[in-house]
Amino acid sequence: MNTTVNMEKQQSSGFTLIELVSVIVILGILAAAAIDF
Repeated sequence: MNTTVNMEKQQSSGFTLIELVSVIVILGILAAAAIDF
């Protein structure tokens, strides 16, 4: 039981990290496009 709970916590934190990085990348691309214009 404890191992499954720990795995779920690690997966959720990993997904949030990936989402955070993807949002930063998208914002960076939009900022670069805005600067080009």
